[in-house]
Amino acid sequence: MSKNTEGMGRAVVIGAGLGGLAAAMRLGAKGYKVTVVDRLDRPGGRGSSITKGGHRFDLGPTIVTVPDRLRELWADCGRDFDKDVSLVPMEPFYTIDFPDGEKYTAYGDDAKVKAEVARISPGDVEGFRHFMWDAKARYEFGYENLGRKPMSKLWDLIKVLPTFGWLRADRSVYAHAKKMVKDDHLRFALSFHPLFIGGDPFHVTSMYILVSQLEKKFGVHYAIGGVQAIADAMAKVITDQGGEMRMNTEVDEILVSREGKATGIRLVDGTELPAQVVVSNADAGHTYKRLLRNRDRWRWTDEKLDKKRWSMGLFVWYFGTKGTAKMWKDVGHHTVVVGPRYKEHVQDIFIKGELAEDMSLYVHRPSVTDPTAAPKGDDTFYVLSPVPNLGFDNGVDWSVEAEKYKAKVLKVIEERLLPGVAEKITEEVVFTPETFRDRYLSPLGAGFSLEPRILQSAWFRPHNASEEVDGLYLVGAGTHPGAGVPSVIGSGELVAQMIPDAPKPDTPAQAPAQTAAAPAAKAASSKARTSRSKAAQ
Repeated sequence: MSKNTEGMGRAVVIGAGLGGLAAAMRLGAKGYKVTVVDRLDRPGGRGSSITKGGHRFDLGPTIVTVPDRLRELWADCGRDFDKDVSLVPMEPFYTIDFPDGEKYTAYGDDAKVKAEVARISPGDVEGFRHFMWDAKARYEFGYENLGRKPMSKLWDLIKVLPTFGWLRADRSVYAHAKKMVKDDHLRFALSFHPLFIGGDPFHVTSMYILVSQLEKKFGVHYAIGGVQAIADAMAKVITDQGGEMRMNTEVDEILVSREGKATGIRLVDGTELPAQVVVSNADAGHTYKRLLRNRDRWRWTDEKLDKKRWSMGLFVWYFGTKGTAKMWKDVGHHTVVVGPRYKEHVQDIFIKGELAEDMSLYVHRPSVTDPTAAPKGDDTFYVLSPVPNLGFDNGVDWSVEAEKYKAKVLKVIEERLLPGVAEKITEEVVFTPETFRDRYLSPLGAGFSLEPRILQSAWFRPHNASEEVDGLYLVGAGTHPGAGVPSVIGSGELVAQMIPDAPKPDTPAQAPAQTAAAPAAKAASSKARTSRSKAAQ
């Protein structure tokens, strides 16, 4: 093994997902020489893309709900996010299409929201308003407070328990919506959001209604070029800092000294990369079960990980259509197509592990906003269906079921949303939970790592500073604060809070330490030092 001193001032980040890229940017701003290693061919992880026949298929997240989080990240690195990425606000945010013909359209404008609620159920206007007030309270506590602090000590949990009690964290998201409004359409509209971070709305803590406040406060945005454009811009910041992106490179093991300190990584080809700091953006389950397989673990043993509840799987059908840009004019950028069952269907997915005949779908049509998503006159679509993960005894054999399920999805979207679409399809890609398992090394093919139930959130999740190995840090959906673009970006901020600045070289030319510099100023100074060093070389 390489001597630990060889890694001084160096940081290795395993995985180029958004959490890993955010951590790498911040470590570069703290003076580390950063190497990011990822087995895929492009940065972004689950937010990367595939292009076929001129159609760009954004593989994972499609929206940005807290652009300020990205702007803060760029500023702390001495950069301007809006010069690197073009964000477009969505208005309306999305439309929910119900099986009885009713539609609910989510807007950023309060007056439009009130009118939409009053149109559907006049008696629920006040209850809807109260729900949003509750969402604001949970946002201020759960996102701005709890979500922006490490939860690595038991005391971090104990001291917030009274607030959890006051906010009724024991109540599920759906139970809270049901208490506030009577109309079933509105109950769905207020409770479905946990599905987009891997949670069962009937069991996930009501703390997650804060997502409604994120939409209201910051709006819903789309990045021209997709989330891939954000990931590419992040990678550019890292290389501008003097860091390195190693794509198509897989990590085999995290190296640990006899004293229990992470000293670097070993690649599958046997190459060792020594480092003072190791950050894993691999799924927390993969990090502990595979990358630390030769290390005795006391908290995250294989047995304990196997007992955890993992988020649902995803069936995602990406397809391009020819000459359809002027068709389906009432189908916008984001549409949720609701199936005939809600609670029972969610139970099939999360509890029974059964692939149901009916389904609810999220339909993404980026080409109505982004001309780079499809050839001129054409469309690019992505249709997502929540399905069971691979952890059930009666598990789905996707090698057999994928084509059958795609046919069912096609039938639903032709009947409900896109009549005649079948004969317009020219390119397609299908992802199943088996794809998530093999492409992203996600345990059980889960779409969002650990399910965010109350006893799998905050302190109960794998900590950002590993409990098992000193000098190892975790980012991404499987750790605190959880899944979703704002949270995984935030996990990079949390590890940066815990990692000291890189040791400065002991040379006569070294400038005096700045004791009170703002983060952006420190980042700019670090970048300038890197530039001078390159020039000297």
